[in-house]
Amino acid sequence: MQTYDAKKSTTEVRQGSRRMMNTRVLVISTVLVVAIFALIYLVYFLQPNPTAL
Repeated sequence: MQTYDAKKSTTEVRQGSRRMMNTRVLVISTVLVVAIFALIYLVYFLQPNPTAL
């Protein structure tokens, strides 16, 4: 990935990625964290109660 272009202004050089890779990583990691917590929640609360008669 080319980070320097002599023909671009400083404002253009500082702009974010057009492919929105940061957003993609943020969304995928957030979905994974929510899925992991949902799995932990289900495993924890679907256990049979050992003190029940």
